[in-house]
Amino acid sequence: MAPSYSTGSYAPYVRSSDARLNLSTTVRMKHIRLLTVALAATALVAFHDRSDASAAQEEVVAVAGPQQLSVTRLGELLGNAAQQIPTSKEVALLVARDLWMPYHLLALAAARGDSLNDGRSIDSAAAAMLQNALLGPYLQAAVAKLPVDSGNEASYRAAKGDLYSARHILLMVPTEATPKEKAAIRKKMEGIRAKATATTFADLAKKNSQDGSAKDGGSLGVFPRTRMVKPFGDALAKLKPGEISPIVETQFGYHIIQRNNWATAKADYMSMNAEQGKQQAESTFIAQTEAAANIKIADNAAATMKLIAKDPLAARRSTTPIATVSGATMTAANVALVLLAAPTNQRLMQQIQASPDSIVLQYLKSIAQREALVRRAEAEKVTTGPSDLAALHRDFAQAVSANWATLGVDPKMLADSGKTVADRERLAARQVDAFLDKVLAGTTQPVNIPAPVLIVLVNKYPSSVNEAAVDRVVERATKLRVAVDSARNAALPKSVVPLPGKP
Repeated sequence: MAPSYSTGSYAPYVRSSDARLNLSTTVRMKHIRLLTVALAATALVAFHDRSDASAAQEEVVAVAGPQQLSVTRLGELLGNAAQQIPTSKEVALLVARDLWMPYHLLALAAARGDSLNDGRSIDSAAAAMLQNALLGPYLQAAVAKLPVDSGNEASYRAAKGDLYSARHILLMVPTEATPKEKAAIRKKMEGIRAKATATTFADLAKKNSQDGSAKDGGSLGVFPRTRMVKPFGDALAKLKPGEISPIVETQFGYHIIQRNNWATAKADYMSMNAEQGKQQAESTFIAQTEAAANIKIADNAAATMKLIAKDPLAARRSTTPIATVSGATMTAANVALVLLAAPTNQRLMQQIQASPDSIVLQYLKSIAQREALVRRAEAEKVTTGPSDLAALHRDFAQAVSANWATLGVDPKMLADSGKTVADRERLAARQVDAFLDKVLAGTTQPVNIPAPVLIVLVNKYPSSVNEAAVDRVVERATKLRVAVDSARNAALPKSVVPLPGKP
């Protein structure tokens, strides 16, 4: 099973029914829309995990190996950027930290012929992904050992699990229908109801029903009562198996409902009831694991979570305690790696920053649940299989190669063009700068770099961001944008339509 991650907003552990996801789906989404809107400002202080002497210089905004991003360069990038990209501090930091720095680190690795394909480094960077790959089959196997009742005729009659099997006939009533038109539709339905019996119902549905179920004789399958609108669900709940309802009015129109008998419902009911049973068993297993782990959330956990979400790469080494699980400390670094493993991590991190503390703490609790499950699996000697590691390493290498190609820094091309490492580094840096110019101009999309690749890069090569210099960047970019906009407006053709009051 390839490394996977639940796509639920607040479910950071893998359920047994989740789809398989490989490394290529776990990118940090840097679509151009992230540059066209300013991120919500925050007064919280960021983790100082990237401290570097060179970044302390006021004129340097970011460092990536030997490359430095100056105030002037970043100010020009933003000032000359597409008009919809604001010259704000948030966007300046995004460009420096999430675009310029990782792009130049990738280019540096390419120039030095560094494939980054060290197994230990990759496994460490993708630790949360590997845990996800372990948790899926672990939960599935654990639930399979628990008793699950698929149900019987008695449980179906009693609607165990709130499950029903039914078919219906629907005549739609347009929202703009007059009382007279509505009455005519109801009269037609009364005629159909007079003919409806257990043996004729399916044929009447095929001939008369006005929704997609008509082709199946009105069959709606097996479903929870709450899936239907309330008038429909209430009418259905009053029926015994085999009975047919009177005419039921909902927002969609007029219905006649038949609750299927046991012979018709049996196969689908037992299948869905068993699935519900598995889900309940899984929830019970997780709850028991959580209770045994005695999870305790730190007092300042919500604020810490928002700091992590602001810059999880910087938080990846933070020892700040955020919770205890089975008496052991869970740190900000543990949480950061889980966030980075999410396929929609950029959206998730934005949600965490914008959500009230109560929601943030719910999400943190689910991460702690996940940690408890991981520790339980490890205690039971469940390990990641060789095929998972092989798939991870393969996807990692493919992602690096694809990123190099997109940035125009393929190692072979650099080797053919530069005799020395220094030559290749300079050429690679120029390629990245040209690519970034296009991104800010809105003519190409940013590169999506998978989180494990980012982590390996920042672990291996020196990098830093100096937030203190960003105010000067914004000042310079704003002045330049005004000049650029003025020049653009001056170049526009003058209107040929006379203005009011003008000859």
